[in-house]
Amino acid sequence: MNGGNPRNDRRNDKDRVIMNEKIRSSEVRLIDDEGVNHGIVSTQEALKMAYAKDLDLVVMNATQAPPVAKILNYGKFKYEQEKKAKEAKKKQHTVEVKEVKIRYKIDTHDYQVRIKNIQKFLSQGNKVKIAVMLRGREMQHTDLAFDLLNRFVEDLAESGAVIEKKPQVEGRNVTLYLSPQ
Repeated sequence: MNGGNPRNDRRNDKDRVIMNEKIRSSEVRLIDDEGVNHGIVSTQEALKMAYAKDLDLVVMNATQAPPVAKILNYGKFKYEQEKKAKEAKKKQHTVEVKEVKIRYKIDTHDYQVRIKNIQKFLSQGNKVKIAVMLRGREMQHTDLAFDLLNRFVEDLAESGAVIEKKPQVEGRNVTLYLSPQ
């Protein structure tokens, strides 16, 4: 392990890329910096062409015989790859589990507010955990908590909620997990 040092990560990445003198193959399938395919060329000739343009010869596909190599500015190429990776990371959505806590003696308006919040969470692509909290003697009335959660399931069915985990007792709570369709 390199201990998380970013310098070592960069150095190891550059070591993994086969470029310039590290190319061991005698021939490569060459593509120049303008995208023109030169066909199969000796590695020495390809290196001369790259150095003449003050660029690098980078193996793009080492699994083929002969390997595919491209003449390009490696620093610029690496920068473009990192930029694309960063852009892709921005666009991906991580699914969170949003928790809604309630008591089984919930009022009708509070119930409607919770329904709207859960619908909002589900429309954002998040999973929802509904927890009915029970205190003291309320533990004897878990059936009322199950009834309330079943009412949630019925009311949220039309908005596209799918039961991920059926209502069950977890300690002093009765929980239900919902996910978007």
